[in-house]
Amino acid sequence: MGHYAFAPLIPSLPVLSGKPFPIRRIFCVGQNYRDHAKEMGGNPDADPPFFFMKPADAILQNGEILPYPPGTADLQHEAELVVALGKAGRDIPAEAAADFIFGYAAGLDMTKRDVQTAYRLKGRPWEMSKSFDFSAPCSAITPKNEGASLPKGEITCHVNGTLRQKGDLSQMIWGIADIIEALSRQVAVAPGDLIFTGTPAGVGPVVKGDRIEVQITGLVSLAITIG
Repeated sequence: MGHYAFAPLIPSLPVLSGKPFPIRRIFCVGQNYRDHAKEMGGNPDADPPFFFMKPADAILQNGEILPYPPGTADLQHEAELVVALGKAGRDIPAEAAADFIFGYAAGLDMTKRDVQTAYRLKGRPWEMSKSFDFSAPCSAITPKNEGASLPKGEITCHVNGTLRQKGDLSQMIWGIADIIEALSRQVAVAPGDLIFTGTPAGVGPVVKGDRIEVQITGLVSLAITIG
């Protein structure tokens, strides 16, 4: 009996102009806005940046339906700025971080909040609350040389037209350069890596039929529906 080789599908995101962006890894920063850190019980004045990951194929394309995931009764939205890296490096100083950025996008870190809370109380990893299928919806990437004037600007999340989250990128505890420096001290970053940079306060539950929209000044808006 013969052996069959196949090439696994490489997830990618569209780019505002240019070829699609192949995704290598997805890193996420936890509690990077003071108001959200407080609503989650953290201490924004003492905690350094910490990271968790999602699989590359957790990406959900803009405009698609996110199937309500199994094992939860409290699926929540977290609107985030996404940074796409276009250059490899390790131990990157903050002052050089901009050279490694390819572009930016609007994203959602979808979370099974009840699962996260239960695992956290038991001191267990809460990976399955963050890294399930389609848990990383993301818009097309705007290259940094095409008008993406960041890290300033408003970030909002609406559910069925009602404002749920509103903040400004300047409110991040750890700026983009600091995030890249901290991450690259722990792992070597490379082209295709995405960094979800944290969410402002106002996270909350969504149910089947809800439409979630994320808008960030200067970027392609993200809109998905819970199915």
